Amino acid sequence: MKAIINAKIYTVTKGVIEKGAVLYDGGTILEVGSDIGIPASAEKIDASGLLLTPGLIDVHTHMFLMHGHETMPGHQDYNEGIDASTPQIRALDALNPFDAALEPVRAAGFTTCYTGPGSANVIGGRGCSFKLRGRTADEMFIEGSEQMKMALGENPKRFYGLNGKSPVTRMGSAAIAREYFNKAIEYADKKDAGKEPAYDAKLEALVPVVRGQMKVRIHSHQADDIATALRLAKEYRLPFAIEHCTEGWKIADVLAEAGAWCVVGPLLVPPVKKELWGARLETAGILDAAGAHVCLTADGGWDTQFLPSYAGFAIRRGLSWDSALRALTINPATVMGLEKRVGSLEPGKDADFALWNGDPFCNYSECVMTVIDGETLSDRR
Repeated sequence: MKAIINAKIYTVTKGVIEKGAVLYDGGTILEVGSDIGIPASAEKIDASGLLLTPGLIDVHTHMFLMHGHETMPGHQDYNEGIDASTPQIRALDALNPFDAALEPVRAAGFTTCYTGPGSANVIGGRGCSFKLRGRTADEMFIEGSEQMKMALGENPKRFYGLNGKSPVTRMGSAAIAREYFNKAIEYADKKDAGKEPAYDAKLEALVPVVRGQMKVRIHSHQADDIATALRLAKEYRLPFAIEHCTEGWKIADVLAEAGAWCVVGPLLVPPVKKELWGARLETAGILDAAGAHVCLTADGGWDTQFLPSYAGFAIRRGLSWDSALRALTINPATVMGLEKRVGSLEPGKDADFALWNGDPFCNYSECVMTVIDGETLSDRR
């Protein structure tokens, strides 16, 4: 049994405790408060002058699949560029725990992340959530956390259209999505009726999607692509999140009305393609003020370690400090379906913590200790 004592605790969901303690045993939080009973036998970690937050979460990475930014043939593992629809592939099968991203990202206060296929395919396959500890993918993987990747806009057009394949246009991308969703519904209906159809790996993977049991993560930068994503989600009753949401500021009220979860980032993206010309550091703040649910992402691998500092840019451009903290804790946990386990400091949740020597969103600050499932895995105190 251990206790972190004398810390300024940001619980996220239960307010701020100026001088508090967290008692945990194994991988579970037992108590959080300013006056809790700490057994004499508990190991005490004095956090005087330090800030304690839940372990941070990056909800959209290609960590352990991207291998830095290597995109040479044979070296990347995040775009299965054989077909515009590959729902049957799983990020779990390429997750490499010995990737160079692990240690710096964990040392930066991150304890849980999501990784998945890239955006070359209209339907790209299943990503998954994982803890930043373990030596095999199966140790890191969080059971039941897989979600389906989709992509609209320029990437599928460039990847396939330039090679004379569909989609060539945005119309083609939406048509491919509808084609596979309709086929999956027909396939699922036959299974439900006891008329077992001939096995189809793609349609089998889409059954939980069209039955509303698996969230769809839809890559959409331009406002028109975001609107198409909302249209598809409404047509097929899909639980969804909008990934990147670069021009979401143009239709913030529409996203709020739809109750959309918006995964905003990367925040410092250059205008390397037209659909990124509308990128603004104000986007997260505008969406949050409108009432949409905001998460922040670095959208990469090892660069997740810099995401807290990137959040500082969003704060400087209108996102409140509290909303920034939620955007890296409880909001991504909710998108990933893990809000009952991670994302806030509450009894019964996983003992995942980040301890800071200053404001987590200031580039002068440093995460001095990272705890995952009760085990201290990074300690710079």
